[in-house]
Amino acid sequence: MAQQDAEPAIHARGLRKSYGDVHAVAGVDLEVHTGECVALLGPNGAGKTTTTEIMEGYRLRDTGEVSVLGMDPGRATPAWRARLGIVLQNARDLDDLTVAEAVGHFAGYYPQSRPAAEVIELVGLEEKASTRGAQLSGGQRRRLDVALGIVGRPEVLFLDEPTTGFDPEARRQFWGLVERLRQEGTTILLTTHYLDEAEVLADRVAVISRGRVLACDTPQGLGDRRLGLATVSWHEGDTLHQQETAEPTALVAALAARLGNEVPQLTVSRPSLEDVYLDLVAADADATDTESEVEA
Repeated sequence: MAQQDAEPAIHARGLRKSYGDVHAVAGVDLEVHTGECVALLGPNGAGKTTTTEIMEGYRLRDTGEVSVLGMDPGRATPAWRARLGIVLQNARDLDDLTVAEAVGHFAGYYPQSRPAAEVIELVGLEEKASTRGAQLSGGQRRRLDVALGIVGRPEVLFLDEPTTGFDPEARRQFWGLVERLRQEGTTILLTTHYLDEAEVLADRVAVISRGRVLACDTPQGLGDRRLGLATVSWHEGDTLHQQETAEPTALVAALAARLGNEVPQLTVSRPSLEDVYLDLVAADADATDTESEVEA
């Protein structure tokens, strides 16, 4: 359960990072409270990875404020780093070590690490414990990356595309692991392209485009999703009917009265998280095009 504490676990205000004329991060404002899971959503190149790398202390910002566990990541100390867990988007080292050796090796970096065998079991690699990293499949290697990220019992865990390469069963198992970590009080910042993953795991989702946070809310409340028009679909004979309405209950009641209580193949749906996400990103792209036309 997230704590609405005076000092959030992660705080960023006006965060900026540029590479020449490319503004990778263009004023990110974001707070993540202790014990909360926040998912960053955005198209490729939106600034998600650069933002998280600044928060992890891997990359220096140009301007703006940022603190993680009360410390500026740009002035990171070994003791501060030991309180973090990081699963990078791409990690390809330790190929010569077995899974057990790699996890045991990383466990030695932390003052209160989990037992290596426990971590290996948590990520579902028990049968691969004596397999070298170079011989693991892509999904298995990703599980090893997650194991290395959680072995130190992190207070804050950064997950950058953690389930890439996972099959559906492995993804569900990973979701269970994230839920367990949340119950233990771990604060999680998750970057993902899977909208269903964000909806299941995140307390809040932040949509990033062009290096800025466009919106941040619960998965159900993002973009006033709960207030969006509902689409009611039903069949009459061989004909499919669809109608958007702000009062779906009244429409269904009217249909039931007219069609004899049972409405054939009835469905009622509101905008999905994917619908809202795509609308936000498209609106931002349209705004960019308008700005370009005005400047021209």
